[in-house]
Amino acid sequence: MKQLRILLVDDEERLLSTTKKLFEKIGIEAHTATSGPEALDLLTRQEVDVIFLDIKMPGMDGMETLQRIKKDYPLIEVIILTGHATMETAVEGLKLGALDYLIKPVSMKDFVRKAEEAFEKVSLQKQKIHSAQMAESPEGQGGLR
Repeated sequence: MKQLRILLVDDEERLLSTTKKLFEKIGIEAHTATSGPEALDLLTRQEVDVIFLDIKMPGMDGMETLQRIKKDYPLIEVIILTGHATMETAVEGLKLGALDYLIKPVSMKDFVRKAEEAFEKVSLQKQKIHSAQMAESPEGQGGLR
């Protein structure tokens, strides 16, 4: 099975550093970015499956970053992180394509559970796409013409 790759996006560098180390300690590849633009730049160079995205960041906020991620990388699942949870924020994020949201502070157990759930969804989507592509290709039709 392919290894889960995550991206943590938050302007709190201590949270990023600590969480990245904890993810890596349990065998999950983790990358970090301290802003929306940095996250978008990293995505051009690094493949990830799941993004944990803080909503309140200076400059490009999480909602704008979420919109750009879902437009350019629709198969990546995004989980919103917020210390300022309101129902409006959660609903807006879900409407923009986020899979779920977590309210800070987040336990490592919750991070891992959400990451694994999101990775399962990503894996199923990629399998469906691969199966559809195989069915459309001449080699994938198994001699049926």
